[in-house]
Amino acid sequence: MNFSIHKLPLILKPFLLSLLLSISALLFIASLTPFHRKTTTKTTVLPLTPPSNSSALRIRSGYSSYNAYIKHQLNKTLNPKLRQIWKTRDWDRKVRVFAQFFDSLKRRNFLSNSSKSLSIGARVGQEVAALRRVGVWDSVGIDLVPCPPLVMKGDFHSQPFENGTFDFEFSNVFDHALYPWKFVGEIERTLRPGGVCVLHVALLHRADKYSANDLYSVGPLKELFKESELVEVNKVDGFGLDTEIVFRKNS
Repeated sequence: MNFSIHKLPLILKPFLLSLLLSISALLFIASLTPFHRKTTTKTTVLPLTPPSNSSALRIRSGYSSYNAYIKHQLNKTLNPKLRQIWKTRDWDRKVRVFAQFFDSLKRRNFLSNSSKSLSIGARVGQEVAALRRVGVWDSVGIDLVPCPPLVMKGDFHSQPFENGTFDFEFSNVFDHALYPWKFVGEIERTLRPGGVCVLHVALLHRADKYSANDLYSVGPLKELFKESELVEVNKVDGFGLDTEIVFRKNS
């Protein structure tokens, strides 16, 4: 059926002509306007890829970005009251106990006076002072906040050192690692072949609110240390940490 505007009643002709002109104008404008797909804003979630044995290593949630994680860690590290306690009231006691740990490692041939050594997450440097007390003079620590002359600035997820720099690395802050696989990967990268890594961790209880992961067995660490052999697992009393784990990098 053919449609002609001339056959419509006179009163409808102006209305239909106006409608057709309006539709034509809208179609023309639409053809000139870029099309934008509707988007929604989502909270950024960090990509987490824990080892397959994830039930024994759980990453704590709640961080919208890596910067948010760093800011949370700095809340503790920069706390002036805590830093004062670490440097005064706690200093002698912790240096003495760490020196006992390191002296025991020397007796077991995991550490020597000639070892180039790194303490990871050293805060004000108690571990470094203990290493030097037992004769390991070529020692340094890293932490988010430097504390010269014992501790330099460094992120344990991306150590500021060349490959194969150290003979020995120690840390009691594995639970603070948001990316445990990067934490371990950086240790293996900066250890020399045959080098030793010693970790003090909590397996029997959960750590404080600044921890970023919870470890329930040695299994995930064995999986994360891809270039190293598990040598020893011992019980210790390390300022809230209960297990000492020793790895040696393959030659």
